[in-house]
Amino acid sequence: MGKLDTKSALVTGSGRGIGREIALKLAADGARVVVNDLDAEPAKDTVAAIEAAGGTAVACVGSVTDDEFPGRFVQTAVDNFGGVDIIVNNAGFSWDSIIQKMTDEQWDVILDVHLKAPFRILRAAQPVISAAVKQAKRAGEPVPCRKVVNISSIAGLGGNAGQANYAAAKAGVTGLTKAMAKEWGRYNVTVNTVAFGLIKTRLTEAPADERATVNIGGRDINIGVNPDVLAMMKQMIPLGRAGKPSEAAGAVYLLCIPESDYVSGQTLVCGGGFMF
Repeated sequence: MGKLDTKSALVTGSGRGIGREIALKLAADGARVVVNDLDAEPAKDTVAAIEAAGGTAVACVGSVTDDEFPGRFVQTAVDNFGGVDIIVNNAGFSWDSIIQKMTDEQWDVILDVHLKAPFRILRAAQPVISAAVKQAKRAGEPVPCRKVVNISSIAGLGGNAGQANYAAAKAGVTGLTKAMAKEWGRYNVTVNTVAFGLIKTRLTEAPADERATVNIGGRDINIGVNPDVLAMMKQMIPLGRAGKPSEAAGAVYLLCIPESDYVSGQTLVCGGGFMF
């Protein structure tokens, strides 16, 4: 018996990187997972990996910023697994510039994916959660503890030069988390944040080519971190290295299991001991 048996979990951005590891981790402990990615193939690959390990998953492909996505995402969980128990708002990327070179589009896109999308997903989930709680109370049954984990960053806690948009969005995630913890406590829902430090993914790996990009929503976004900057960052981390996606997933998992049922409105920093 897994700790998350019978639970349904929605994980945005789970076709690759940290999100994939979160989906695999939750599924390994019994959760039935709705996997999301911008592209069909990575989402299908994660679903296949979960199923190959004996778990259950379905894909919900699309951008978290699309108007129709939140309702479709939540409904996928309802249709396939009967409800919503865990929501992990993980999807995101960075689009950096110093402020005098940052465009309105850069600002809006990053705020939309990191802050507006989680808000809209939680808004879409509210009627489903509320109805389930009312049904349990009418039946005289205990209301199970549901979980929301929003993903932030140490940039949202201490800021980061060249990331005014990203830092502002991630700071907003903390505010959203605290507000929702107070609003949804009556539903027995815990709402917490995990703030990642330097985690080794395709978006942070030092590029072999300084012009390395990834296409997101039709935009070519520069990815990677300069090797010298990476080396400096690692020196500031007490553990002396970047984190692995599986370790990032472990921090999220801690806030999804029953042992954290009385933890809400908190920010857990997963950063190898890095402090501002």
